[in-house]
Amino acid sequence: MSAEPERVVLLSEQIGTIAHEKIAQINGVTRETRTLALNALIEAARAGDAGRGFSVVANEVKAVSKRIQEISSALSTDLSRSIVELTDIGRQMAEQVRGQRLADQALNMIEIIDRNLYERSCDVRWWATDKAVVDCLEAPSPDNARHACQRLGVILQSYTVYLDLWIIDADGRVVANGRPGQYPSAVGTDVSHTAWFRSAMETRTGEDFAVADVETVGALNHAQAAIYSAAVRSGGETNGRPLGVLGIFFDWRPQAAAVVNGGRRSADEQARTRYMLLDSRFRVIAASDNKGILTEVFPLKATGDTGHYTDSQGAMVGFALTPGYETYRGLGWYGVIVQGRPAALTVAPHDPRTALRPAS
Repeated sequence: MSAEPERVVLLSEQIGTIAHEKIAQINGVTRETRTLALNALIEAARAGDAGRGFSVVANEVKAVSKRIQEISSALSTDLSRSIVELTDIGRQMAEQVRGQRLADQALNMIEIIDRNLYERSCDVRWWATDKAVVDCLEAPSPDNARHACQRLGVILQSYTVYLDLWIIDADGRVVANGRPGQYPSAVGTDVSHTAWFRSAMETRTGEDFAVADVETVGALNHAQAAIYSAAVRSGGETNGRPLGVLGIFFDWRPQAAAVVNGGRRSADEQARTRYMLLDSRFRVIAASDNKGILTEVFPLKATGDTGHYTDSQGAMVGFALTPGYETYRGLGWYGVIVQGRPAALTVAPHDPRTALRPAS
Protein backbone atom coordinates (compact mmCIF):
# COMPACT_ATOMS: atom_id res chain seq x y z
CA MET A 1 0.00 0.00 0.00
CA SER A 2 1.22 3.48 -0.76
CA ALA A 3 2.11 5.22 2.49
CA GLU A 4 1.64 8.76 1.14
CA PRO A 5 -2.03 9.33 2.13
CA GLU A 6 -1.41 7.95 5.61
CA ARG A 7 1.66 10.16 5.81
CA VAL A 8 -0.59 13.17 5.15
CA VAL A 9 -2.79 12.11 8.08
CA LEU A 10 0.20 11.72 10.38
CA LEU A 11 1.69 15.05 9.34
CA SER A 12 -1.59 16.88 9.89
CA GLU A 13 -1.81 15.36 13.36
CA GLN A 14 1.77 16.40 14.07
CA ILE A 15 1.05 19.94 12.85
CA GLY A 16 -1.98 20.08 15.12
CA THR A 17 0.09 18.94 18.09
CA ILE A 18 2.88 21.45 17.43
CA ALA A 19 0.40 24.28 16.89
CA HIS A 20 -1.40 23.36 20.10
CA GLU A 21 1.85 23.45 22.05
CA LYS A 22 3.01 26.74 20.56
CA ILE A 23 -0.33 28.48 21.01
CA ALA A 24 -0.40 27.25 24.59
CA GLN A 25 3.04 28.83 25.10
CA ILE A 26 1.87 32.11 23.57
CA ASN A 27 -1.18 32.08 25.81
CA GLY A 28 1.05 31.46 28.80
CA VAL A 29 3.28 34.42 27.95
CA THR A 30 0.17 36.55 27.36
CA ARG A 31 -1.20 35.68 30.80
CA GLU A 32 2.13 36.54 32.41
CA THR A 33 2.25 39.85 30.53
CA ARG A 34 -1.30 40.75 31.57
CA THR A 35 -0.42 39.90 35.19
CA LEU A 36 2.69 42.11 35.02
CA ALA A 37 0.69 44.94 33.47
CA LEU A 38 -1.94 44.66 36.18
CA ASN A 39 0.71 44.71 38.92
CA ALA A 40 2.34 47.70 37.28
CA LEU A 41 -0.94 49.62 37.25
CA ILE A 42 -1.45 48.87 40.93
CA GLU A 43 2.05 50.11 41.78
CA ALA A 44 1.59 53.18 39.57
CA ALA A 45 -1.63 54.05 41.39
CA ARG A 46 0.16 53.79 44.72
CA ALA A 47 2.91 56.10 43.50
CA GLY A 48 0.38 58.82 42.61
CA ASP A 49 1.66 61.54 40.24
CA ALA A 50 5.12 60.03 40.24
CA GLY A 51 3.80 56.83 38.75
CA ARG A 52 1.58 58.39 36.10
CA GLY A 53 4.05 57.83 33.26
CA PHE A 54 4.57 54.28 34.34
CA SER A 55 0.79 53.80 34.26
CA VAL A 56 0.72 54.79 30.57
CA VAL A 57 3.35 52.16 29.79
CA ALA A 58 1.44 49.52 31.77
CA ASN A 59 -1.74 50.28 29.83
CA GLU A 60 0.15 49.94 26.55
CA VAL A 61 1.53 46.60 27.69
CA LYS A 62 -2.00 45.53 28.61
CA ALA A 63 -3.25 46.60 25.16
CA VAL A 64 -0.44 44.71 23.44
CA SER A 65 -1.29 41.65 25.52
CA LYS A 66 -4.91 41.89 24.42
CA ARG A 67 -3.87 42.16 20.74
CA ILE A 68 -1.65 39.10 21.13
CA GLN A 69 -4.57 37.20 22.63
CA GLU A 70 -6.77 38.20 19.68
CA ILE A 71 -4.11 37.11 17.19
CA SER A 72 -3.71 33.83 19.08
CA SER A 73 -7.44 33.27 18.98
CA ALA A 74 -7.62 33.99 15.23
CA LEU A 75 -4.62 31.72 14.59
CA SER A 76 -6.26 28.95 16.58
CA THR A 77 -9.48 29.24 14.58
CA ASP A 78 -7.76 29.35 11.19
CA LEU A 79 -5.36 26.52 12.00
CA SER A 80 -8.02 24.27 13.46
CA ARG A 81 -10.20 24.65 10.35
CA SER A 82 -7.30 23.90 8.00
CA ILE A 83 -5.97 21.00 10.04
CA VAL A 84 -9.38 19.37 10.27
CA GLU A 85 -9.80 19.69 6.50
CA LEU A 86 -6.28 18.40 5.83
CA THR A 87 -6.82 15.44 8.16
CA ASP A 88 -10.15 14.58 6.53
CA ILE A 89 -8.63 14.76 3.06
CA GLY A 90 -5.72 12.59 4.14
CA ARG A 91 -8.02 9.98 5.65
CA GLN A 92 -10.21 9.93 2.55
CA MET A 93 -7.15 9.52 0.34
CA ALA A 94 -5.80 6.73 2.53
CA GLU A 95 -9.17 4.94 2.54
CA GLN A 96 -9.50 5.26 -1.23
CA VAL A 97 -6.01 3.91 -1.87
CA ARG A 98 -6.49 1.08 0.62
CA GLY A 99 -9.92 0.18 -0.78
CA GLN A 100 -8.69 0.13 -4.37
CA ARG A 101 -5.76 -2.03 -3.40
CA LEU A 102 -8.08 -4.53 -1.72
CA ALA A 103 -10.36 -4.59 -4.78
CA ASP A 104 -7.33 -5.21 -7.02
CA GLN A 105 -6.16 -8.03 -4.76
CA ALA A 106 -9.67 -9.54 -4.76
CA LEU A 107 -9.70 -9.42 -8.57
CA ASN A 108 -6.30 -11.09 -8.68
CA MET A 109 -7.56 -13.93 -6.44
CA ILE A 110 -10.65 -14.62 -8.53
CA GLU A 111 -8.66 -14.38 -11.78
CA ILE A 112 -6.27 -17.06 -10.51
CA ILE A 113 -9.25 -19.30 -9.74
CA ASP A 114 -10.80 -18.61 -13.16
CA ARG A 115 -7.60 -19.54 -15.00
CA ASN A 116 -7.30 -22.69 -12.92
CA LEU A 117 -10.91 -23.76 -13.45
CA TYR A 118 -10.73 -22.98 -17.17
CA GLU A 119 -8.15 -25.76 -17.39
CA ARG A 120 -10.56 -28.09 -15.59
CA SER A 121 -13.23 -27.40 -18.20
CA CYS A 122 -10.70 -28.30 -20.90
CA ASP A 123 -9.65 -31.48 -19.08
CA VAL A 124 -13.16 -32.91 -18.72
CA ARG A 125 -14.06 -32.33 -22.38
CA TRP A 126 -10.82 -33.88 -23.54
CA TRP A 127 -10.90 -36.95 -21.28
CA ALA A 128 -14.55 -37.63 -22.15
CA THR A 129 -13.31 -38.59 -25.65
CA ASP A 130 -10.67 -41.05 -24.37
CA LYS A 131 -11.22 -44.47 -25.99
CA ALA A 132 -11.11 -46.34 -22.67
CA VAL A 133 -13.79 -44.02 -21.25
CA VAL A 134 -15.99 -44.33 -24.35
CA ASP A 135 -15.60 -48.13 -24.52
CA CYS A 136 -16.55 -48.47 -20.84
CA LEU A 137 -20.01 -47.06 -21.65
CA GLU A 138 -20.46 -48.02 -25.31
CA ALA A 139 -19.48 -51.66 -24.78
CA PRO A 140 -19.94 -52.25 -21.03
CA SER A 141 -18.10 -55.27 -19.63
CA PRO A 142 -15.97 -56.06 -16.58
CA ASP A 143 -12.82 -55.95 -18.72
CA ASN A 144 -13.65 -52.55 -20.19
CA ALA A 145 -14.51 -51.22 -16.72
CA ARG A 146 -11.16 -52.42 -15.34
CA HIS A 147 -9.30 -50.94 -18.29
CA ALA A 148 -11.11 -47.63 -17.82
CA CYS A 149 -10.17 -47.61 -14.11
CA GLN A 150 -6.53 -48.17 -15.04
CA ARG A 151 -6.65 -45.42 -17.65
CA LEU A 152 -8.20 -42.95 -15.19
CA GLY A 153 -5.55 -43.93 -12.65
CA VAL A 154 -2.79 -43.07 -15.11
CA ILE A 155 -4.38 -39.65 -15.70
CA LEU A 156 -4.59 -39.01 -11.96
CA GLN A 157 -0.89 -39.78 -11.53
CA SER A 158 -0.09 -36.78 -13.75
CA TYR A 159 -2.93 -34.48 -12.71
CA THR A 160 -2.51 -34.27 -8.95
CA VAL A 161 -5.12 -31.52 -8.47
CA TYR A 162 -7.94 -34.09 -8.73
CA LEU A 163 -9.43 -36.25 -6.03
CA ASP A 164 -10.97 -38.75 -8.44
CA LEU A 165 -12.49 -39.24 -11.91
CA TRP A 166 -15.80 -41.06 -12.36
CA ILE A 167 -17.43 -42.69 -15.36
CA ILE A 168 -21.21 -42.67 -14.99
CA ASP A 169 -23.73 -44.51 -17.16
CA ALA A 170 -26.85 -42.94 -18.64
CA ASP A 171 -28.88 -43.95 -15.58
CA GLY A 172 -26.60 -41.97 -13.29
CA ARG A 173 -24.73 -44.94 -11.79
CA VAL A 174 -20.93 -44.77 -11.34
CA VAL A 175 -19.39 -47.72 -13.19
CA ALA A 176 -15.66 -46.91 -12.88
CA ASN A 177 -13.34 -44.56 -11.02
CA GLY A 178 -9.64 -43.76 -11.08
CA ARG A 179 -8.87 -44.48 -7.42
CA PRO A 180 -10.89 -47.54 -6.43
CA GLY A 181 -8.44 -48.37 -3.65
CA GLN A 182 -8.77 -44.95 -2.02
CA TYR A 183 -12.48 -44.46 -2.73
CA PRO A 184 -13.98 -47.97 -2.89
CA SER A 185 -17.55 -46.77 -2.39
CA ALA A 186 -17.53 -44.59 -5.50
CA VAL A 187 -18.52 -47.35 -7.94
CA GLY A 188 -22.22 -47.96 -7.64
CA THR A 189 -22.98 -44.47 -6.33
CA ASP A 190 -26.16 -42.99 -7.79
CA VAL A 191 -25.64 -39.40 -8.97
CA SER A 192 -28.71 -39.19 -11.20
CA HIS A 193 -30.20 -36.53 -8.92
CA THR A 194 -27.27 -34.13 -9.18
CA ALA A 195 -27.42 -31.02 -11.33
CA TRP A 196 -23.95 -31.60 -12.77
CA PHE A 197 -24.91 -35.05 -14.07
CA ARG A 198 -28.23 -33.97 -15.55
CA SER A 199 -26.74 -30.83 -17.11
CA ALA A 200 -23.92 -32.83 -18.72
CA MET A 201 -26.39 -35.32 -20.21
CA GLU A 202 -28.35 -32.41 -21.67
CA THR A 203 -25.39 -30.75 -23.38
CA ARG A 204 -25.71 -30.48 -27.15
CA THR A 205 -22.14 -31.24 -28.23
CA GLY A 206 -18.83 -32.46 -26.93
CA GLU A 207 -17.68 -28.86 -26.75
CA ASP A 208 -20.02 -28.23 -23.83
CA PHE A 209 -19.53 -29.04 -20.18
CA ALA A 210 -21.31 -28.63 -16.83
CA VAL A 211 -20.00 -27.48 -13.48
CA ALA A 212 -21.30 -27.35 -9.92
CA ASP A 213 -20.45 -25.07 -7.02
CA VAL A 214 -18.09 -26.47 -4.41
CA GLU A 215 -19.65 -29.23 -2.34
CA THR A 216 -18.72 -32.01 0.05
CA VAL A 217 -18.74 -35.44 -1.62
CA GLY A 218 -19.57 -38.33 0.68
CA ALA A 219 -18.08 -41.05 -1.54
CA LEU A 220 -14.78 -39.13 -1.55
CA ASN A 221 -14.47 -39.28 2.24
CA HIS A 222 -16.43 -36.04 2.49
CA ALA A 223 -13.75 -34.02 0.75
CA GLN A 224 -14.57 -30.62 -0.74
CA ALA A 225 -14.67 -30.71 -4.52
CA ALA A 226 -15.48 -28.52 -7.48
CA ILE A 227 -17.14 -30.91 -9.94
CA TYR A 228 -16.85 -30.61 -13.71
CA SER A 229 -18.68 -32.96 -16.04
CA ALA A 230 -19.09 -33.65 -19.73
CA ALA A 231 -21.14 -36.12 -21.73
CA VAL A 232 -19.33 -39.21 -23.01
CA ARG A 233 -20.54 -39.57 -26.59
CA SER A 234 -20.78 -42.47 -28.98
CA GLY A 235 -17.50 -43.03 -30.80
CA GLY A 236 -15.99 -40.12 -28.91
CA GLU A 237 -17.46 -37.85 -31.57
CA THR A 238 -18.36 -34.21 -30.87
CA ASN A 239 -21.92 -34.76 -32.03
CA GLY A 240 -22.24 -38.37 -30.93
CA ARG A 241 -25.14 -39.70 -28.86
CA PRO A 242 -24.65 -39.23 -25.08
CA LEU A 243 -23.75 -42.55 -23.47
CA GLY A 244 -23.19 -41.23 -19.96
CA VAL A 245 -21.01 -38.71 -18.17
CA LEU A 246 -17.44 -38.23 -17.08
CA GLY A 247 -17.23 -36.40 -13.75
CA ILE A 248 -13.95 -34.96 -12.50
CA PHE A 249 -13.48 -33.85 -8.89
CA PHE A 250 -11.12 -30.94 -8.43
CA ASP A 251 -9.45 -31.10 -5.00
CA TRP A 252 -10.82 -27.75 -3.90
CA ARG A 253 -9.60 -27.14 -0.37
CA PRO A 254 -5.79 -27.15 -0.82
CA GLN A 255 -5.96 -25.36 -4.17
CA ALA A 256 -8.26 -22.63 -2.85
CA ALA A 257 -6.22 -22.30 0.34
CA ALA A 258 -3.12 -21.57 -1.76
CA VAL A 259 -5.00 -18.69 -3.40
CA VAL A 260 -6.48 -17.04 -0.28
CA ASN A 261 -3.23 -17.47 1.66
CA GLY A 262 -0.90 -16.46 -1.16
CA GLY A 263 0.84 -13.17 -1.82
CA ARG A 264 3.21 -11.04 0.20
CA ARG A 265 1.58 -9.81 3.39
CA SER A 266 3.04 -8.20 6.45
CA ALA A 267 2.29 -9.65 9.87
CA ASP A 268 0.08 -6.62 10.58
CA GLU A 269 -1.91 -7.11 7.37
CA GLN A 270 -2.32 -10.82 7.99
CA ALA A 271 -3.59 -10.24 11.52
CA ARG A 272 -6.36 -7.80 10.52
CA THR A 273 -7.34 -9.16 7.12
CA ARG A 274 -9.63 -11.97 5.95
CA TYR A 275 -9.30 -13.22 2.36
CA MET A 276 -12.26 -15.13 0.94
CA LEU A 277 -13.81 -16.67 -2.14
CA LEU A 278 -17.62 -16.61 -2.34
CA ASP A 279 -19.93 -18.49 -4.68
CA SER A 280 -22.83 -16.84 -6.50
CA ARG A 281 -24.98 -17.12 -3.36
CA PHE A 282 -22.28 -15.34 -1.31
CA ARG A 283 -21.52 -18.60 0.50
CA VAL A 284 -17.94 -18.77 1.75
CA ILE A 285 -16.11 -21.44 -0.25
CA ALA A 286 -12.58 -20.52 0.88
CA ALA A 287 -11.22 -18.33 3.66
CA SER A 288 -7.77 -17.48 4.96
CA ASP A 289 -8.95 -18.03 8.54
CA ASN A 290 -10.56 -21.41 7.64
CA LYS A 291 -13.84 -20.29 9.19
CA GLY A 292 -17.35 -20.67 7.79
CA ILE A 293 -16.33 -22.68 4.73
CA LEU A 294 -19.48 -23.98 2.95
CA THR A 295 -21.62 -22.83 5.91
CA GLU A 296 -21.31 -19.04 6.19
CA VAL A 297 -23.14 -16.63 3.91
CA PHE A 298 -21.17 -13.38 3.79
CA PRO A 299 -23.24 -10.15 3.64
CA LEU A 300 -21.49 -8.73 0.59
CA LYS A 301 -22.77 -5.38 -0.68
CA ALA A 302 -21.65 -5.65 -4.27
CA THR A 303 -22.53 -2.57 -6.32
CA GLY A 304 -20.69 -3.55 -9.47
CA ASP A 305 -18.16 -6.00 -10.85
CA THR A 306 -15.43 -4.62 -8.61
CA GLY A 307 -15.25 -2.05 -5.83
CA HIS A 308 -14.86 -1.39 -2.14
CA TYR A 309 -16.80 0.00 0.81
CA THR A 310 -16.60 0.42 4.58
CA ASP A 311 -18.85 -1.91 6.56
CA SER A 312 -20.79 -1.17 9.75
CA GLN A 313 -17.81 -2.26 11.87
CA GLY A 314 -15.45 0.19 10.19
CA ALA A 315 -13.62 -2.50 8.19
CA MET A 316 -12.79 -1.99 4.52
CA VAL A 317 -14.29 -4.57 2.13
CA GLY A 318 -12.80 -4.99 -1.34
CA PHE A 319 -14.50 -7.27 -3.86
CA ALA A 320 -14.33 -8.44 -7.46
CA LEU A 321 -16.71 -10.55 -9.53
CA THR A 322 -15.29 -13.35 -11.65
CA PRO A 323 -14.38 -11.94 -15.07
CA GLY A 324 -14.04 -15.39 -16.64
CA TYR A 325 -11.10 -16.61 -18.68
CA GLU A 326 -10.92 -17.50 -22.37
CA THR A 327 -14.11 -19.51 -23.07
CA TYR A 328 -14.80 -20.02 -19.37
CA ARG A 329 -17.48 -17.55 -18.28
CA GLY A 330 -17.06 -18.15 -14.58
CA LEU A 331 -19.72 -19.06 -12.06
CA GLY A 332 -20.62 -15.69 -10.60
CA TRP A 333 -18.06 -16.17 -7.83
CA TYR A 334 -16.39 -13.30 -5.95
CA GLY A 335 -13.01 -12.62 -4.49
CA VAL A 336 -13.51 -10.69 -1.24
CA ILE A 337 -11.09 -9.13 1.25
CA VAL A 338 -12.12 -7.69 4.61
CA GLN A 339 -9.50 -5.59 6.37
CA GLY A 340 -9.55 -3.73 9.67
CA ARG A 341 -8.20 -0.20 9.80
CA PRO A 342 -4.42 0.18 10.03
CA ALA A 343 -3.00 1.61 13.23
CA ALA A 344 -2.25 4.96 11.57
CA LEU A 345 -5.96 5.43 10.85
CA THR A 346 -7.39 3.78 13.94
CA VAL A 347 -6.47 6.15 16.76
CA ALA A 348 -8.37 9.41 16.36
CA PRO A 349 -6.21 12.49 16.83
CA HIS A 350 -7.18 15.26 19.22
CA ASP A 351 -9.82 17.56 17.76
CA PRO A 352 -8.00 20.72 16.61
CA ARG A 353 -11.22 22.70 16.96
CA THR A 354 -10.99 22.33 20.75
CA ALA A 355 -7.31 21.52 21.27
CA LEU A 356 -6.21 24.80 19.65
CA ARG A 357 -8.69 26.98 21.55
CA PRO A 358 -6.68 29.60 23.43
CA ALA A 359 -7.14 29.96 27.12
CA SER A 360 -8.79 33.09 28.42
